[in-house]
Amino acid sequence: MLSADTIVELHDQRTRTWHREQADADNANMNIDPNLDWLSSLALHHRANFDLWHIEDEARAPGATDAALAAVKRRVDATNQRRNDLAEQLDRALLSWLQSQGLPNPVAPLHSESPGLIVDRLSILALKIYHTREETERAAAPPGHITRNRERLAILEEQRADLAACLDELWRQTLKGTRRFKLYRQMKMYNDPSLNPAIYRNAGKESGK
Repeated sequence: MLSADTIVELHDQRTRTWHREQADADNANMNIDPNLDWLSSLALHHRANFDLWHIEDEARAPGATDAALAAVKRRVDATNQRRNDLAEQLDRALLSWLQSQGLPNPVAPLHSESPGLIVDRLSILALKIYHTREETERAAAPPGHITRNRERLAILEEQRADLAACLDELWRQTLKGTRRFKLYRQMKMYNDPSLNPAIYRNAGKESGK
C-alpha cells in the first residue's frame, strides 16, 4: 500500500502541474472526505503544503499592507490546520489497512514518527526541490547564485532520498511485525475558539456585548 517512490513521483508530478496551471485558488476550506483513496488523500495533503508555501510568500511581499498581512495570517492558519488534518488522515488509512492484517504488532518497538508525518516532510522537500531547481535556471541571476543553488539542490535531493528510504524501511518493518507506529494527534489549539484565549476572551467585545 505504501511506496516512497510512488509518493515522491506524485509530489513531483503534482507540483509541476499546479505551477504550470498557475493555480491561484487554495483549498483550505474544502471538506476532507475520510473515504478518499490513498493516492487522492496524498494529493490533497500535498496541495495543502503547496497552497501554504505560496500563501506564506504573499506575506513576505514588499509593501504588503497590514490588512493584507492579517488576511494572509488567517489563510495560513486555516491551510496549516488542513495540512495537519490530512497528515492524520493518511495515518488513519494506513492503520485501518494494517488492522485487517492483524498489524501493527502491539509489542513491537514504537517508532517516534508516523508515516503521515514523514510524508509531510517529503511533501515540503518536493516544494523546496522544485523552487531551488528554478533558481538554478534563473536568467540574469547574480554571480554565484546558480552555483550556490545547485549545491543546495544536491543536498535537498540527498535528504529526500534518505527520508524516502527511511519511510520504506519503517513500512517494511511494520509489515514484518518488528516495528510499529501510532496515530499522533497534533491537537492544534490556535484555530479552536474554545481553546485559544485570544479568541474567547475577545468574543464578547467583537459582538458588542
